[in-house]
Amino acid sequence: MVNFNAEIERFEKNGEKTGWSYVFVPEEIAHQIKPNDRRGMRVRGHIDQVAIDGKSLIPMGGGDFILALDAKLRKQLRKEEGNMVSLSLEHDVDFKIEMPEDLEVCLAQEDGLLEHFLSYTKAHQNYFINWLNTAKTEVTRTKRLVMIVDAMAKKQDFGLMLRSNKREK
Repeated sequence: MVNFNAEIERFEKNGEKTGWSYVFVPEEIAHQIKPNDRRGMRVRGHIDQVAIDGKSLIPMGGGDFILALDAKLRKQLRKEEGNMVSLSLEHDVDFKIEMPEDLEVCLAQEDGLLEHFLSYTKAHQNYFINWLNTAKTEVTRTKRLVMIVDAMAKKQDFGLMLRSNKREK
């Protein structure tokens, strides 16, 4: 477990990260969590007294990372931008997200789509799966399934899928 303190920061303007709250994880600390990894990793541990697992350290270049803090987590912490937090983190080697059955069935119906999906890194597959699993209604889940299948047919990654669907509206 790597222990350190950090201030909650917020991106004012930074592309898709605009408005995100996060803590900065410098290269030295990230290297202690998982040596020689510059691509990102999942971590578990505690922020103050709140347990976390499966959270992504997102690379920011130069070996530095950020840990995004969503509204739910900030509410549990009772902290916002400018507040200090105490972190105890380690590499989450047990983290796995299972592919939802409905996604697998939809991708398997067209030649090559499931194979293309599985060609992405596990972390990239997880972007699609988490997004699908956070749908609150069946209508939204169905819409997202269609978007993922279409993205695989067009060989789009997660970010491109979201951007291209945003432009169409």
